Amino acid sequence: MKSTNSALYIVGGVTLLIGAILFKPFVIVNAGERGVVMSFGKVQDVILDEGIHPILPIVTSVKRLNVRVQKNDINARAASKDLQDVTTELAINWHIDPAQANKVYQRVGDQEQIVNGIITPAVSEVLKAATAKKNVEEILIRRTELKDEIDAQLKTRLAAYGLIVDDVSLVNFGFSPEFNKAIEAKQIAEQEAKQAEFIALKAKKEAEAEINRARGQAEAQRLQRQTLTAELLQKQAIEKWDGRFPTVMGSNGALPFINIRVDEAGGRK
Repeated sequence: MKSTNSALYIVGGVTLLIGAILFKPFVIVNAGERGVVMSFGKVQDVILDEGIHPILPIVTSVKRLNVRVQKNDINARAASKDLQDVTTELAINWHIDPAQANKVYQRVGDQEQIVNGIITPAVSEVLKAATAKKNVEEILIRRTELKDEIDAQLKTRLAAYGLIVDDVSLVNFGFSPEFNKAIEAKQIAEQEAKQAEFIALKAKKEAEAEINRARGQAEAQRLQRQTLTAELLQKQAIEKWDGRFPTVMGSNGALPFINIRVDEAGGRK
């Protein structure tokens, strides 16, 4: 009898173990997840936190949803205020509101359905509306302002679906080839204009410097003429005289040349 009872216990234990494996009377919700409880496929108000939870096999099933912050890169096309095609690469960080995990699953679905059905269309629409308010130059210069506007609009729009937007980043802007060529041509023209302006300014400065030098030389000559008197010239000539008179050629040979002046009284000097 004892051996029979032991055999029955063993068989019962194995049966329970097999039943537990097959029917899974418990569920484990991992870190960063929430469990959406469904009874015969109907979503319940109960949301399971992280940990192990007992359930009724067959009757109850649990869908685990990731409530951690997730990142998705989305490319969207739009038109600026000046009707230029703009391609924007946008990165959005978002997560499911843990307190609304059951409603999110009931209304939208799992992560793939959330991204494709809610987030991507919302990003495209918000981006088009924000971009249409600014021309290309404003989009490039006022990038932070554009980012803040898109961020605020997406937070409001996605909150209605139980989704929380943590941050939005405008990674890159792309424009049509024609517009890129126009921008390049404009930059080249601006560089050439600046170069021409520099050359003209340099020539102007050189001309002004030359004029100032000429004015200085003229002023120096004028002052020199004012200070040169007959007495000063005579004094300088005497200082440079070597003691010999200049000579002139006569019929009898060379004679010293003496400058003799006669005053008004007829006397010699």
